[in-house]
Amino acid sequence: MRVGLFVTCVNDTLFPGTGQATVRLLERLGCTVDFPLEQTCCGQMHFNTGYRDDARPLARRFAAALDGYDAVVVPSGSCAAMVREWYPTLGVKPPAGVYELSEFLVDVLEVTDVGAYFPHTVTYHPTCHSLRSLRVGSRPLDLLAKVRGLTLVPLGGADECCGFGGTFSLKNPAVSAAMCADKVRNVLDTGAEVLCATDNSCLMHIGGSLTRQRTGVRVVHLAEILASTEGDAS
Repeated sequence: MRVGLFVTCVNDTLFPGTGQATVRLLERLGCTVDFPLEQTCCGQMHFNTGYRDDARPLARRFAAALDGYDAVVVPSGSCAAMVREWYPTLGVKPPAGVYELSEFLVDVLEVTDVGAYFPHTVTYHPTCHSLRSLRVGSRPLDLLAKVRGLTLVPLGGADECCGFGGTFSLKNPAVSAAMCADKVRNVLDTGAEVLCATDNSCLMHIGGSLTRQRTGVRVVHLAEILASTEGDAS
């Protein structure tokens, strides 16, 4: 299967390891992965801030750059939701077969055991777009449950927003910080070593607070856990 990878702005700029992990994972599962160099921002930030006329040419560029693949895989529920849910409101037809990573693995490749090994205690935060827009449901949890060595612990208040919300955190910093504080408290209550999610934007927000408090809890994108074969002697 020929897959187009849309890496997203946040991953390309700040978390390149997530994009690299996505490629390793998909190639391990037999996919041919292309990275179209013409890709830029999907336009979500402009769209959410009300600049729809500025978002439209970015959406068109995305649609052109990632057209013609068997599937387009996005390691971000946020950006995948923008393309699938909101491009039509801009008059832009999204490419066929745009999937958030966990959707692609479970629904298209029909796999939950991806051969990963990650010997750590992990809790999972379902990001708002993946939870409410894409409705990925238990797919990430099903994938994590099959990772060898991984102990998965439930997160209290998992369905509550972390407070990042793109430009929401810039426009409402006090509210955003309070929401993040609630999320961090719930993460710490799990006793987990690692917090996992499908969006690095949310992990950056929560992880900043975890780091400032010197909690020792790491934040790791789902793709990086699923691509890991850390210390596996088998």
